[in-house]
Formats: sequence, C-alpha cells, structure tokens
Amino acid sequence: MAAKPRTIGELKAVGYRVLPVKAEMRRNLMAKMRKGEGLFPGIIGYEDTVIPQIQNAILAGQDIIFLGERGQAKSRLIRALVNLLDEEVPIIAGCEINDNPYKPLCRRCHEWVAQEGDAVEIEWIGRDRRYGEKLATPDITIADLIGEVDPIKVAEGRYLSDDLTIHYGLVPRHNRGIFCINELPDLAERIQVGLFNIMEERDVQIRGYRIRLPLDIFLVASANPEDYTNRGRIITPLKDRYGAQIRTHYPHTLEHEIAIMEQERTRFEGEDERPLFIPSFIKEIVAEVVRQARRSPDINQRSGVSVRASIASYESLLANALRRAILLGEDVASPRISDLPYIVPALMGKIEFETVEEGREEQVLDRLLQGAVLTVFNRYLTLSELEGVVAAFRGGLTVEVSDLAPVEAYQEIARQVPALAEVAEKLACVHPPQLLASAIELVLEGLHLSKRLNKEKLARRARYRAH
Repeated sequence: MAAKPRTIGELKAVGYRVLPVKAEMRRNLMAKMRKGEGLFPGIIGYEDTVIPQIQNAILAGQDIIFLGERGQAKSRLIRALVNLLDEEVPIIAGCEINDNPYKPLCRRCHEWVAQEGDAVEIEWIGRDRRYGEKLATPDITIADLIGEVDPIKVAEGRYLSDDLTIHYGLVPRHNRGIFCINELPDLAERIQVGLFNIMEERDVQIRGYRIRLPLDIFLVASANPEDYTNRGRIITPLKDRYGAQIRTHYPHTLEHEIAIMEQERTRFEGEDERPLFIPSFIKEIVAEVVRQARRSPDINQRSGVSVRASIASYESLLANALRRAILLGEDVASPRISDLPYIVPALMGKIEFETVEEGREEQVLDRLLQGAVLTVFNRYLTLSELEGVVAAFRGGLTVEVSDLAPVEAYQEIARQVPALAEVAEKLACVHPPQLLASAIELVLEGLHLSKRLNKEKLARRARYRAH
C-alpha cells in the first residue's frame, strides 16, 4: 500500500480532491444506498418514516434539526451520521480548525502556505476528530461555541483585531466535520444570534471585533417539540437556517417496542450459565405497559415516555426472575406475572405524572400494569376456552401464587386443574417447567381482571378463588 501524502505538494501529485463536508456526506450516502447498506444500524422502526427524511436532507445538503420527546434515539441518529464521513481526510498539520490544505482559513495556515507553498506538511484525521456535540445550557457563552480573545496571545504583542489572537471554540474546532447542539432552545438568545451569524453571515463579533469565519460544517441540533415551538425559546432566523426539521417518534408497533427492548437490554458475560426462558406474552405485557403510559391522561405526554422505560422495565423483570432462580436453586429462570410489581421502581424515574396527588403514583402504575395484562391476556386467550378453569374454582379450589413460589407448586396446581395444563400447552409453556408458572399466572390474573375470579393480596403472595 502506497504511503499517504505528507505535504500539500504530494497531495496535489496524487490528484486528491477536497470536498465540502456536505458534498462528502452526500457522495458517501449515495454509495451506501446503491450498495443497499444500512445507514443506521440498531435503529428500529424508522425505516419508512425518519430515515427517508434524513436521506433527503443530506442529498439536498441541508442542516438538520431533530424534534422529538426523550428516548426517541435522536442522539443515536445524530452520532450515526459520522459514518457518512470519509475514514480520513487531510488537514494542514497542527491546525486548530482542520484547515483545508488547498484553501486554508486561519491566518496561521495562510501565512505558512504563503511562505512554504507545496512543502507545507499535512496530517490525516479520522472521523472521531470531525464530530463534536454540546448540550445547550443557559450558561453557555460565545467563547464556548465560537471563541474568545486569548490574553496570552495579546500579551505577546498581537493586536485584538488580529484573528491570530482568537482561541477557537467548539464550532470552529469541528470545521470540515459535524457539530451537534442538543436541546437547542436552551441556548440564550444572544448565543443563538452569534450561532446564526457564523452559520449564515460567516462572521461573528468577539469583543467588538468582527471576525470572518467561513466554516465548512454540517450542523445538527435536537430539541423537544414543546420547547422548540414555544414563542421566544428560539430566534426565528436561527430556526429558518435549518433546512430540514425531522420529527422522530416512539415505536409505532408493539413488535418494534419489543425488538428495541431485546436489543438494548443489558447483557452480562456468563448469562448462559442460568438461561432465561421468556414467554412472548411477558414481553408483550412489558411493552404494553409503556405504550399505555404514552396514552394515559395521568402521565405528562409533553415530556414523553422514553423507550428507556420499556428497556429498564424489561431488565428489572428479568432480574427478579433470575433472583428467584438463584434463591430457589433452579437451573433456569422465567419471568412471571408476579414479577411485574418489580418494574415499578424502573418506571418511577422515567415517567412524569400529570396532576396526580403525591403518593398516588404507584396506584397509577398499578392500573397501567393491570391494563397491560388484560390486553395481552385477551390477545392470547378467550374466556370461553377457560370455562374449565373457572369451573374448578367454583368447585371450591383456592390457589396461591408468589414471585418466590417454587416451580413444583405450579406443577401441583396443574395436576389439580388439568384445564390449566391444556392452556399452558397452547401457550407453548410446558418445557422447561418454569414456563408453566408463567402460563398459570397469566390465566389466573387474566380471569381476575375479567371479573371471573376474586384475588386477595397477601404479603408477597396472591390468593385466587371463585366469586
């Protein structure tokens, strides 16, 4: 493999073309599209909605702002844009703002090229050095984003009007790359003005001096729709500067929600030592809890209910199943309906309640859990096919279940009520026997929520009996 050029002259000799960053991303996007390569690995549910809009924005050379509630993969989408940059690009060696070797921007590089010409050294930088992001907060200054006069350079004898006195901020330091501002409306208006000037007018005033900075940059931002549309939170010229406003969303289907839960849940080395068997209806219940929360009038829908809520809930459910298996000395773990209360701590920190009296939040979540279980129960089973189970209870049967009850207790229940064993077989919950417990608890809780059985809550247990 030939050595990479190390001077401007060598770069010219190999015929290297330096493209503007948006043209570079556009070219690489088109190449990926022709090859059928995925642009955003790990992003689920945006194939027909968000991703085509991103493709169009890049093909059009437009800066992008992503609007969406928390937990809608905005940051992941933005960071994945880095994959559309070349693996390496040349810059003038040691330049703070990644100067184009053919068209240097800063004074230091201008003077170096004027003196040395094609002998000026270059270096190659990777994608990681061409991406930066900043969370917008009210205390951010122009110095942070654009730059500030360096008193040391002034003390060395340079004039304030000389751009060699500037200590560059984050935006210029990602020249020829991608820069993201998260939660854009939280920037103070005077900072938004400075940002607009450097984006549109290609200049900025620092300490009263007008500095020309015609940067080559792909600017991306994220914002919550409520903050972005509130009057006065973002100046109109800056809003107008973004060519594409792309709205993200929560998963449209239950299948997408479950796929995200499975993909994102934390995994640990050695998990296979005590394998997890997870019935499909358990996954659906967890996803349904979060989907119902997104429609609940008791939940603040303006802040949204993040997919992190479903991921954390799923992790908590599996953790309790594993805890039970360890305590009971069972070789495998399988989550049950009685494990559902253990997802409440995971949900509490990820949901904002709407006008709910203090201390009643858990009641709201309990209603969501019940609603999710009943919805999934009705999806899998009908009351008519459970008449044999109800009849057994009418005959005087009483059953107790618990999140710490051993699998043998459920096998005994199945022997007492053969109709339950038949339902478990229909649900494909026969082997390993831990799945039997999951099926039995789904049937019992579903019949209770359908008002066919009574349920008495005891300490860490639940007792089911006929009406």
